[in-house]
Amino acid sequence: MEGIESGDQSAARLMPAAFVFAISFAVILILHFPLLRLPYFWDEAGYYIPAARDLFLSGTLIPHSTPSNAHPPVIMAYLSACWKVAGYSLVTTRVAMLVIAAVSLTGLVRLAEVVANRQVAIATALCTAIYPVFFVQSSLAQVDLAAAGFTFWGLHAYIQNRPWAIGFWMSLAALTKETAILAPLALVAWELLSVCLNSARWPQTGSGSKNRGQRLLALIVPFIILAAWYGYHYRVTGYLLGNPEYFRYNVQSTLNPLRALIALGLRLWQTFGYLHLWILSAAMALAMYRPALKDLHELRKRIAIPTQLVFLAVGLVYVVFMSIVGGAALARYMLPVVPLVILTAVSTLWRRVQRWVAILAIVIASFAASLFWPPPYGFSLEDNLAYRDYIVMHQRAAQFLEKRFPSSRVLTAWPASDEFSRPYLGYVDRPLQVVRVEDFSAEQVMAAADERRRYDVAFVFSTKFQPSHPLFARWRAWQDLKSRFFGYHRDLPPQAVAQILGGNIEFMEAREGQWAAVISIEQIEDAQLR
Repeated sequence: MEGIESGDQSAARLMPAAFVFAISFAVILILHFPLLRLPYFWDEAGYYIPAARDLFLSGTLIPHSTPSNAHPPVIMAYLSACWKVAGYSLVTTRVAMLVIAAVSLTGLVRLAEVVANRQVAIATALCTAIYPVFFVQSSLAQVDLAAAGFTFWGLHAYIQNRPWAIGFWMSLAALTKETAILAPLALVAWELLSVCLNSARWPQTGSGSKNRGQRLLALIVPFIILAAWYGYHYRVTGYLLGNPEYFRYNVQSTLNPLRALIALGLRLWQTFGYLHLWILSAAMALAMYRPALKDLHELRKRIAIPTQLVFLAVGLVYVVFMSIVGGAALARYMLPVVPLVILTAVSTLWRRVQRWVAILAIVIASFAASLFWPPPYGFSLEDNLAYRDYIVMHQRAAQFLEKRFPSSRVLTAWPASDEFSRPYLGYVDRPLQVVRVEDFSAEQVMAAADERRRYDVAFVFSTKFQPSHPLFARWRAWQDLKSRFFGYHRDLPPQAVAQILGGNIEFMEAREGQWAAVISIEQIEDAQLR
């Protein structure tokens, strides 16, 4: 049988990688310019920046200022190296991560050129760069986008049947985030399934089973390297897969069939429908009913079916695994898969729809709108520019606390507890005394009210985005399931918190779906003297 037919781009006609990288970096740098000085947000502040800073200051791969989650060290080492060259700063970090985002887009463009053509590649890159989850993650010091980008390069090497490049890129992805091992796992399964079906459809035109053994060996290398990292982590910390609380939250607490079924639905939604992605998916589905267009009496070529099956194998493994493992069903975990869906959809529209550019213009406009306007359902703040609103409100509250209550003990929840106690995160000039509470649910606030002697002021904020008119708001069963399996809770409004704690609101700011407030606490002794 013949091998996989690839796109019509020969090696000589591919755009130079350096050119694609330069254009990608210039564009995303301009688009992200207003965001480069933002302090660190959520998991950045809670793990990745402290871990990278520990490496920067002490040279240790295992963080000591925060409990180790056993994440591989590539991005932390990369940031540490950038800080040594350019100095520790918010701008250095943001620009360094934009470089990784540009490398990722370059890998996606190169993959799309090989399996389709230049037009599809450029359109795919534009859609992906503006897609809200990818856009926001581009400048955040987290690992998911980088792991996705290295995976795209690995898939590109796999399609071109270059075993050692496969091993390099897939190993780099696995050392960026452990879940990136799912891509080589999917490819190994695809190779073995092809052998079982006696198929010679390998990912290069006319190659048949050429280099099959080398490909399999290259795909096994990332497993060996990741195992070596976990062995080192176990020797240093005594924990194989991160600290016990991390393991409990992300593995032990998720092994429930009902939760896995619900998470499966969420993962499919994040892959095909989240934040206006459904518009592109629907357009692709409708386009399948149209015949292929002709160029010079020749039908436009599809992405070869075996290549699409390779993409499907990677997507299927990610969707299933991420439905079973992972305490938070975050959309960024699906970044290795969503651009492959975008690529497939763009190729389908290019092949079958005359006005495919106009349709993609609508899709890109809808993605851009999703960056600024939140959806009518709950979502993570890091999935669009709502994260900027969060940071700005916390910055202003921190400045207010430093000016009005510089020596006070502050009751608050994570991640504000880290924001106020670690000046290098960009919120305060010197650390504030922090008393931590889990969240601002009624139970937690009532418990804190019984210990008012421990703090002088409270900083309360919305820990979950609350849409103005949420879908399924009256479906109590859904709210209960979210609370049971995904840590959902309702924060009390600041007025209610102030009343329960016996305090006065001194500062308050609200933006769509979010709020933050500083409450001064009237101590019992003072009340008695009056």
